[in-house]
Amino acid sequence: MCFSIQQVYSWQPNFDRNNITRWIKKRYLIRLRQGYYTFPEHIENTGNLYFFANRIYFPSYISLHSVLSYYGMIPEAIVQITSVTTLKTMNFTNEAGQFTYKSIKNSLYDGFQLLDTGNGRSVNFASPEKALFDLFYLFPFYDSEEEIEALRLEEEFLHNDFNFSLFQKYISDSENKLMEKRAKKFKKVYSL
Repeated sequence: MCFSIQQVYSWQPNFDRNNITRWIKKRYLIRLRQGYYTFPEHIENTGNLYFFANRIYFPSYISLHSVLSYYGMIPEAIVQITSVTTLKTMNFTNEAGQFTYKSIKNSLYDGFQLLDTGNGRSVNFASPEKALFDLFYLFPFYDSEEEIEALRLEEEFLHNDFNFSLFQKYISDSENKLMEKRAKKFKKVYSL
């Protein structure tokens, strides 16, 4: 469903790369980013979009607003796929959508697992606790009770399904005083 030009050459060593350009113009193929392609029928499925996000910028895992929306922790529908990577921050916009990658240091690149997206493919997907940690870490304006409250996190999820101990472990592991302050404000705002 998503393939690279290197895969094409491994299948057909004498492949004429100009075919790719012609096929894109005829809409037989969609360019996801330089060197990565899919077929038009695959861009309507959200599970495929998560797979594309993992594949076109590696290593990465789905996180931030995409995960919070997936678990119903925020009320807004998310129109872009947001990911975390150890590479530089990057954005790709194509016919499939917008893919945003935020850079995090290697020591914080964890807290994700393989999630079956229902299409026979698994993607690296942050836990809700890690997605919220990533949000507080990568977006420093969530530094006041008002900003944290403005997230409008689903309180029922926070009280029944959110593992605050795991979230606190990510905070502690970060060894970041500002993150500790944000976690305390988060705990106060949502009475955890």
